[in-house]
Amino acid sequence: MPKGKTVGIISIKGGVGKTTTVSNLAASLANDFGKKVLVIDANFSAPNIGFYLGLKEPKFTIQDILSDKVPASEAIHKHELGFHVIPSTIMQSKVNPFDLKKKIAHLKEYYDIILLDSSPNLNDEILATMVASDELYAVTSPDMPTLACTMHAVKISKQKNSKIKGIILNKVRNKNFEIKIGDVENATGVPVLALLPDDVMVLESLSKTTPTTAYAPKREVAVEYKKLAGCIAGQEFVDNRMRTKVKSLFRMDMGKQEINRAAFFKDLQGEVVSVAEEETEVKKK
Repeated sequence: MPKGKTVGIISIKGGVGKTTTVSNLAASLANDFGKKVLVIDANFSAPNIGFYLGLKEPKFTIQDILSDKVPASEAIHKHELGFHVIPSTIMQSKVNPFDLKKKIAHLKEYYDIILLDSSPNLNDEILATMVASDELYAVTSPDMPTLACTMHAVKISKQKNSKIKGIILNKVRNKNFEIKIGDVENATGVPVLALLPDDVMVLESLSKTTPTTAYAPKREVAVEYKKLAGCIAGQEFVDNRMRTKVKSLFRMDMGKQEINRAAFFKDLQGEVVSVAEEETEVKKK
């Protein structure tokens, strides 16, 4: 039985930080949680993950796998931070939304987590990610146009029986004019699991083709990425920074995203217990 899972990171509006999120999750999952991670660029019409990670001219891509030109193993590239990548190139032909799942399903035998960087276009490309994913997370920013797109993504995912497990709220500046976490959750019906501050360090690390979690691991945005990675890995990330210890010492209020993550882990533990009970019943029979 495959041991891994496929996680789709989606949005239906460009520029919200979807690919940045994927690269940072990959680095954190591999280095902070010791997971075997594969990143696949499923943005067939406007691929970016290769540029973010310094893979400029890959020999083979996901298109070569989909067209049966090479087996998946030939298109896998090893990143210096310990995870693997299948990059993409611009795809001219029409995408069959069910092909991606068929071509990568066997890879779950070798990886703990497969991260899919989806297309931001509401077409067969994003549907391919929805179909192939065991879990979906949506990236949005705290403004009305992006939130409206996210609400639509949530609606489409439900129609395709691919429920979004969490919202990633990115580029937060803590300004009064921004949409708050509670409003995002009320509008989408999905918990916000990460609140990522708008930090110029993200752009600096991008210029170095290095995820922020590795380039500036103690920055608030990096730690928030690591906590989100923990949700996906099923392991809590322990923040040992002094500011966090002081906050805990004086029992300062937790952010809504922290409360949601705590609830996420509680639900996860319940699922583990439930599965264990089912396995015990099967053995008795």
